[in-house]
Amino acid sequence: MLRLYQSLVRPKLEYCVQAWRPYLKKDIDLLQKVQRRATRLMTSDKSLSYIDRLQKFGLTTLEARRLRGDLIEVFKMFKGFDNIMLNDFFKLSSTTLRGHSLKIYKPQVHLDVKKFFSQLGLDVWNSLPISFINCETIATFKKHLDCLLKNRGIYI
Repeated sequence: MLRLYQSLVRPKLEYCVQAWRPYLKKDIDLLQKVQRRATRLMTSDKSLSYIDRLQKFGLTTLEARRLRGDLIEVFKMFKGFDNIMLNDFFKLSSTTLRGHSLKIYKPQVHLDVKKFFSQLGLDVWNSLPISFINCETIATFKKHLDCLLKNRGIYI
């Protein structure tokens, strides 16, 4: 059942999520409800909470997966793995007092622009250690990122 969910259902929930990201609470809950129900169907122990079911099956919340995907896309842009002009999305911060030199300037935004791809993961990206930013491959970056998100309690 888990393999079916991971290969057939979850890709539909995450398809092009960087482009159409849900930001209304009701939309996020509607998508999360699908995963809640799927994990409930996979276990015989109905007393487990949703978080416990996710840990049991090695899954994460869809919101955590969206954050991870955003950070991976930003990494690919900075390293030149994607053929996308970095300046179209981000402006580098002029200060390098703390952290790495590839910090992104986070302007104060109004309206729904704060839900746009280039605004969502900035705080997490700016707080990443320099060793993460200096990774040579995407696989190495993903491995380090998963450990960091798990330690912060964001990624279950």
